[in-house]
Amino acid sequence: MAIIHHTTLKPTKLELLTDWMPSRPWYRGGPGAPVLTKSGGFRLDDPEGEVGIEFMVATDTSTPEPTAYRVPLTYRGAPLEGSEHALVGTLEHGVLGKRWVYDGCHDPVLVAELLSLIEGRAQAQAQSVDGAPDPEVIRSCTGGPFTLDGFTPEPADDQEGTRISAPHGTVLHVHRVLDPVPENTPPCPVGAVGHVARGWQDPQGTALTAVFVTLRTD
Repeated sequence: MAIIHHTTLKPTKLELLTDWMPSRPWYRGGPGAPVLTKSGGFRLDDPEGEVGIEFMVATDTSTPEPTAYRVPLTYRGAPLEGSEHALVGTLEHGVLGKRWVYDGCHDPVLVAELLSLIEGRAQAQAQSVDGAPDPEVIRSCTGGPFTLDGFTPEPADDQEGTRISAPHGTVLHVHRVLDPVPENTPPCPVGAVGHVARGWQDPQGTALTAVFVTLRTD
């Protein structure tokens, strides 16, 4: 079980994302820097207890219509070899010291645990509370099992989000821009073999729900 330390971060996660997000093809903001607020999310546990895994919702309020982004992040105590291109930045953690923060779609630990969540082998955890499952995370799976022995994720960004080639001819679609759906419990999207969904709050405190990730056959 991951331990959540309520301590200082320099720079903060949102400050790191403010510099990083405009460089992504799925970013929809204007020419100025985004103005980000943390709007929700959840965590997953690394079975080895080494890597922090967070699925954050960050809302950009710099434009007339705020945009909510899905940002999977991993936190490591040392650089992830061969993943310099996926580094969001580094920060100083008040308890753990220097941490390397990565776009989690490039981190094999996050991808493995995300597939485990979709299959029902992993439990989503509350974003800010130790040892508390997150009952609001919805998942489904009609395929699998998806073994990851020797598997290296191959993510590719485009204007719609991030595609990650997964085992057995499947592809994970990480929806970077969140589109609210009317259902409180979104069904698995048509043509998908699995999905993850959850709610978040817009800047006015309105509860919204969207599909965060879908798993499809290639």
